[in-house]
Parts: sequence; structure tokens; C-alpha cells
Amino acid sequence: MSYDFLLKDLNNNLTQKSIGTDKGLAKIGDSIVNLTYSVAKSIVLTRNSKTNKINRTGMKVSKTILANALKKADMKKFSKSRADAHDLADTVEALIAYIWFIEKMTIEDIINILVDSLKENLIVRSEEIKNATVAFTNLLIHIKKYLPEN
Repeated sequence: MSYDFLLKDLNNNLTQKSIGTDKGLAKIGDSIVNLTYSVAKSIVLTRNSKTNKINRTGMKVSKTILANALKKADMKKFSKSRADAHDLADTVEALIAYIWFIEKMTIEDIINILVDSLKENLIVRSEEIKNATVAFTNLLIHIKKYLPEN
């Protein structure tokens, strides 16, 4: 199914900032980010379970993880000037929603990249934050090629 009509106005003036600062995309991206991370974390925890216990999580991704991932992927140029952590997290969410809308990545693709990057401890919160930051950094680096260069 095509969602082109939802991006028509954005595509008329397609820039890095127009995508990264779009509040509607960020709201949709928030759901995509939390869904894909929850599924990826559930897969990794289940695979790593010594008791073969199925683990389903419903974790939200913190703004700190997303903001740090955007910085590490060298993609702050997509956000507004003087952006705080919340703004940077919104930018990540908008970028991920945009990539999904233009059908460059599916939900399954996003989950797979996150799963492949979540190699370490997800039980201890401080370790999870480090590992999730790496995973989202890798995802952002992967999607960079689909985004406008200006």
C-alpha cells in the first residue's frame, strides 16, 4: 500500500531539516521505534535465555538513547538548531518514519538491524542503554543513504 499522499507536501520541499523536524513524522516514528525495539529486545532476550523462557517486552526507547545515536551517526544536521535531547529523539523518530513511508525499509528490516546490533547485556539498564545506543546508531547509519543530502 502506498502512503505517498501523506508525504506529498513534504516532498515538495524535501530537505534534511524538513524531514527531521516534521512533528507528524516524529509521532508516527515514535510508535515504529518503540514497536521495533520491543520486538528486537524480546528476540534477543529469548535467544539468550538459559531456561528457554520466552521474553516479551514492551519497553519504550528513551530520548537519551535516540539523541546519542543521532549524534554518533553524525546526523544532527537533520534536527533543528539548538536542539535538546527531546528534539534530537524526535528527529530520529521522524527519520525512521520517513524511511518506512517511502518503503526503503520494512518494520521487519528495522527489527533485524536492531537484533543484529543488540549483542550484549540487556538486563542491566546501564548496559542496555549503551547497547541500544549502538543499535540505533547502526540503524541510522544504514538509513542515511536513503535521505536527502541537503
